[in-house]
Amino acid sequence: MTLTRRQLLKTAVGVSLAACLPLPLLAAWAAEPALANTLPLAIHSEGGPHRLDVEVAETVSQRQRGLMGREHLPEARGMLFRFESEQPAGNAFWMYRTLIPLDIAYIDGEGRIVAINTMPPCESDTPRECPSYPAGAAYHAALEVNAGYFAERGIQVGDCVSVPALAGFCRPE
Repeated sequence: MTLTRRQLLKTAVGVSLAACLPLPLLAAWAAEPALANTLPLAIHSEGGPHRLDVEVAETVSQRQRGLMGREHLPEARGMLFRFESEQPAGNAFWMYRTLIPLDIAYIDGEGRIVAINTMPPCESDTPRECPSYPAGAAYHAALEVNAGYFAERGIQVGDCVSVPALAGFCRPE
């Protein structure tokens, strides 16, 4: 492959600009795997539909990373963890290396919320010292949002979650 002068110049400028970035910022940018999807989602409760834009974690590595290392989550944002098959009631989420408090709603195959937990950040550097938060019921997906989001909006177990782009989950009654 032969590089043109223009391609060579663009590459040199890009490398020079990257060298000017602070090392922690550059490392975070390089290590942060981009999530493939951001989708609109609605939670249907007595208080009406509550709309969020969610990042979708579908692969094992995306689900393992989750919201680790994030210092902020905008109010109308969240992360939806999707699984290929039903997860047992004892499967749990944890907050190792997660910096912000979160609520989690576990969602069954019909799109109904089957459990809600509030999860404070784990301040330990040792993973085994971080508590886990099992659903207590079988689930197909989990939705993480800022802590307090569900309570502030009256969202509770039995409410319906729909993801129009996936033609998925339940239809509001």
